Amino acid sequence: MVLRQHETGQDEIAMFEASQISRIQDSLLAWFRASRRDLPWRRASDPYRVWVSEIMLQQTRAAAVIPFYERFLARFPDVEALAAASESDLLSVWAGLGYYYRARNLQRAAREVVAAGAFPPTFAGIRALPGVGDYTAAAISSISFGLPHAVVDGNVLRVLSRLLNNTSDIATSQGKRAFTRAADELLNGGHPGDHNQALMELGATVCLPRKPQCLVCPLAEFCHARAAGTADQLPVKAKGRKPVSEVRTLFWITRGDDLLVWQRPPQSKLMPGFWELPESTHVGQVEPLIELGTFGHSITFHRYLFRVVAADVPTSLGPAQWLPRSSLDSLPLSTITRKAIRVVGRKLDLSATPKRRAAFA
Repeated sequence: MVLRQHETGQDEIAMFEASQISRIQDSLLAWFRASRRDLPWRRASDPYRVWVSEIMLQQTRAAAVIPFYERFLARFPDVEALAAASESDLLSVWAGLGYYYRARNLQRAAREVVAAGAFPPTFAGIRALPGVGDYTAAAISSISFGLPHAVVDGNVLRVLSRLLNNTSDIATSQGKRAFTRAADELLNGGHPGDHNQALMELGATVCLPRKPQCLVCPLAEFCHARAAGTADQLPVKAKGRKPVSEVRTLFWITRGDDLLVWQRPPQSKLMPGFWELPESTHVGQVEPLIELGTFGHSITFHRYLFRVVAADVPTSLGPAQWLPRSSLDSLPLSTITRKAIRVVGRKLDLSATPKRRAAFA
């Protein structure tokens, strides 16, 4: 390896010689073409489909994304369909993926693309779309347009830190910049899309966070962390905030076939327009009947335990309103609400007596 320098002359990061880089590129590409997973977004290089998949894959595992991706494309097969959709329809199809600002940004960008007449074919044009950052722009431009832009996500950072045996903190701006420059130097300019996908695939399936599968890694002979015995200590990442635990209660309140729910207002910072089960802050004091079940839910560093409690109709509904339970499937529901409905559904299935069923209904 050789040592690269900052403009200031300070040591930056150890990199490979040109001959080694060529061998790394060839080994990585051969492995990817033989071992790549058959993921639905890899079956076409259409920028719309690549873009949708990359937005969905942000902070979400590939296996979890697949059914959402297929359902989304069935409902919005092209950018024109997405641009023309109502927000309610969009959020209903997206429901369950979380981070709903992603869906709204997708639609904002889709409308810009339709107004422009075509998907932007340059990195700068793609980067300018709402909700698109450097990583997403690099992925789309390399996969769909063959442009030489390296992607750097969590998987790539892990692979590079081990390949180079580099202890730079991947959570810092300085560390990310250093690894981004390394990714740029390693990029296969002749096949940038496959190269980027290969590095991400390697991190997702072989160079795992725990117990990396070094014996089957196509880059094992080049990996300095493997040679030094430090692979399981990398990457270095600053510890995040300690998790905060909280117990909350959701009320299951019915009147005939109607369910009491409330809708987040349009100005809400979190999930505006979504429907949820009420808590005490929405309906005031209620008379609980029976606990129907509990479930866990995590949001960033918050760890919630939700109790779902059947209750009598309150004297004041507050912002809540009655909706037919049959209409819920067509509405944007939060993941928490969907989990609560599943809890109630399981309880109903297990309730043997009419008296208990009446309490849940």
